Amino acid sequence: MDRDNFTMLTDFYEMTMANGFFNEGFKDRIVYFDMFFRTIPDGGGFAVMAGVEQMIEYMKSLRFTEDDIEYLRSKNMFSEGFLEYLRDFRFECDVWAVPEGTPVFPGEPLVTVRGPAIQAQFVETMILLTINYQTLIATKANRIARAAEGRAVMEFGARRAQGAYAAVYGARAAYIAGCAGTSNVLTDQKYGVPALGTMAHSWVQMFDSELEAFKAYARTYPDDTTLLIDTYNVLKSGLPNAIRTFDEVLKPMGKRPRGVRIDSGDITYLSKKCRAMLDEAGYPDCTIVASNSLDEYIIRDMLIQGARIDSFGVGERLITSRSNPVMGGVYKLSGVEDDNGNIIPKIKISENVAKITTPCFKQVYRLYDGATSKAIADVITLHDEKIDSSEPYEIFDPEFTWKRKRVTDFFARPLLKRMFRKGECVYDPPSIDVLREYCGMQVDGLWDELKRFENPHKYYVDLSEKLWKIKNEMIRMHTVE
Repeated sequence: MDRDNFTMLTDFYEMTMANGFFNEGFKDRIVYFDMFFRTIPDGGGFAVMAGVEQMIEYMKSLRFTEDDIEYLRSKNMFSEGFLEYLRDFRFECDVWAVPEGTPVFPGEPLVTVRGPAIQAQFVETMILLTINYQTLIATKANRIARAAEGRAVMEFGARRAQGAYAAVYGARAAYIAGCAGTSNVLTDQKYGVPALGTMAHSWVQMFDSELEAFKAYARTYPDDTTLLIDTYNVLKSGLPNAIRTFDEVLKPMGKRPRGVRIDSGDITYLSKKCRAMLDEAGYPDCTIVASNSLDEYIIRDMLIQGARIDSFGVGERLITSRSNPVMGGVYKLSGVEDDNGNIIPKIKISENVAKITTPCFKQVYRLYDGATSKAIADVITLHDEKIDSSEPYEIFDPEFTWKRKRVTDFFARPLLKRMFRKGECVYDPPSIDVLREYCGMQVDGLWDELKRFENPHKYYVDLSEKLWKIKNEMIRMHTVE
């Protein structure tokens, strides 16, 4: 999948603008674009960055085939000079991105692209598609994993995903953000996300009796026996037959059961009863797995109510982020270089204040408290600004500038990392297990108040004094009559 050529997966206006840029002599004009989002899904305190590896593979694969050229020629809209340019197209941009697994916040650049106008504009669609979707699913998965309070969460959503690519990349993003594995075999084969699963109700129904089905499964997988016990009746047949299978098949082999799974009914109530029955039968180490339309709110409530569940299988509400299924990331022009290489800032003005963009070529710094190593705030700066942690630093709210704080005993970390230099990839994506560990550490570095599911504490994303002055002067110039 990551080697597929998605060059033509783009909005048509990217092609019309590219043709116009070419004909107007802007082909080699150097521009800057930022990808960012404005609101956090589900009203949460933060999002989790994901999708960078697939964005990189897309950029490395950008090529127009002869079929692509002929298709565009058939539209009778594009100049022959432009079509010849596409025939020899090679990606030449510089790209910076926030690494996957990093908590991110509204308004700050997640991806910055610098390069020839045609190229930097053209990659908009796939950057947004890739980063928006995987960041959305990673954010949802992290919420669900945190709700489970250390219990394993398995991603079970392939059959409800919005297509094959969503199933694979969604499972990948979910694992980075904290899930323990996936039901999706292809995601394991391609990305090393552990594939997990046992049986469906059809296995039980295929046999003449539930007991026979359980025994057959235990004989086949004696080292990994997890039985689905709700096909008929959890407490009256499912669990008693499971215990009998453990006694009559596994125990003589010197094996212990892995678990039982409940997929319907009042799972909280059933889990309590099952736990008592398993303990009494001598299987306190047999885990209880819950599935069936779960999300962070249901999992949280189940645990508050005393559910005796050891792990969760979460499907449609994770892979589709059902409660908030759109990540509204956007891609906006922030600067253009003149003939001398000077950056001319660009801004989009709107009566909707949230839609006013931040101009210039930028960097994002995360400030951490020196004593606790917890994140204090993010500061968006000009690309060549440095934040010196050896000196006190004043941060302020970009809208309510009288809200200020003098930060001492802190350290600062730049978030945007270079991915491409003049079209050559200079970033080696970490393994998925490294990304998962990194994500866990970064989320641990946030204050608990920011992790609330409802009404989380607001995390400040501020502007440096220099950048704030440039932005506000541009707003004044464009709005004062």
